[in-house]
Amino acid sequence: MGRGDLTNREWSLLEPHLPPLGGRGGRWNDHRTVVNGILFRVRTGVPWRDLPERYGSWKTIYERHRRWSADGTWDRILQSVQADADLAGRIDWSMVGVDSTSCRAHQHAAGARKARPRVPKKRTTPRHHRPDEGLGRSRGGLTCKIHLAGEGGCRPLTLLLTPGQWGDAPQMIEVLDRIRVPRPLGGRPRTRPDHVSGDKAYSSRRNRRYLRRRRIRHTIPEPKDQRANRRRRGREGGRPAGFDRDRYRRRNEVERTINRLKNSRAVATRYDKRAYVFHGTVTAAAIRLWLRQ
Repeated sequence: MGRGDLTNREWSLLEPHLPPLGGRGGRWNDHRTVVNGILFRVRTGVPWRDLPERYGSWKTIYERHRRWSADGTWDRILQSVQADADLAGRIDWSMVGVDSTSCRAHQHAAGARKARPRVPKKRTTPRHHRPDEGLGRSRGGLTCKIHLAGEGGCRPLTLLLTPGQWGDAPQMIEVLDRIRVPRPLGGRPRTRPDHVSGDKAYSSRRNRRYLRRRRIRHTIPEPKDQRANRRRRGREGGRPAGFDRDRYRRRNEVERTINRLKNSRAVATRYDKRAYVFHGTVTAAAIRLWLRQ
């Protein structure tokens, strides 16, 4: 077992949720070696062709990662691992933080073909395909932004990719709507946290109205300009937004989640041309965080 490979305990948690083995030509044989190769690349950020020989053919590893990114296999594995953690009581629903982080895109991440990609051997578009490929241009060059919701244990619950110049507040509702943790013993999946925290960037009437409608308590500070505008309007401005300073101290949990996620070099710097492949890369890094004790 090489450095960074799955331990026996982690493999025992992951193996039941992988696609079945077999198939024509034994295409899905030896999942563990291939998954270790994918995680090695996610952790180190090396080009696919430079993967160590102990993982086998680099093309086999890349194609499996691309297929699982296109058909949503990585997403289903993440939900299954989260369901196991929730069943064991290892998800802290008391505080879910929403935040975003910018990732510098490598020069090799640009130049994707304009033609719409297809899922291998199917006539469908990959699940997380974006026409803009999730790339935005700023003074520093091409950037990509990862929006996520993290639970109290510093692990991501859901992910969303956008171009780097997109704002945070308009993405909050979509990020929270993607929370969906199945319940293996029966019942509807859990989609509503007990409490949500966000920084000033997420303070908007639209977001607060959405949280009140879903009966989700929240701690989001109100910027000075919004406070001044509300006071200037008098009664029409509405009531002041409540803010619990002690609860807001747990804001660091989602920031620590981002730091743990960006310990993977292929997440901190985007090397993938296609948005759906990069989404699979970030999801694979998130799965690894859920497998750890």
